[in-house]
Amino acid sequence: MPVIGVLTLEIHVEDSHSLKEKRHVVKSLKDRLRVRFNVSVAEIDGLDSWQRSVVAAVTVSSDRTRAEQVLTAVEGHAAELLGGALQSSGVEWL
Repeated sequence: MPVIGVLTLEIHVEDSHSLKEKRHVVKSLKDRLRVRFNVSVAEIDGLDSWQRSVVAAVTVSSDRTRAEQVLTAVEGHAAELLGGALQSSGVEWL
């Protein structure tokens, strides 16, 4: 049975003064995570906010242990890239 893991990242882009600036940060994060970890990534909340964004990264695997490893690595890399801008994160299993 396939396992679907969803990692949610809540981001606060303090230095952003426009949607364009925030979207640049979010797009860069999404692109890097997609390429490095082969996960699906989308901004799912905070679309109209200048400083807040919620991004979800999703992986599908036949093995939950492997899915956990991938999402843990994604979270760690996002934390490195975002620093203090990463407010919270959480994993949900479907």
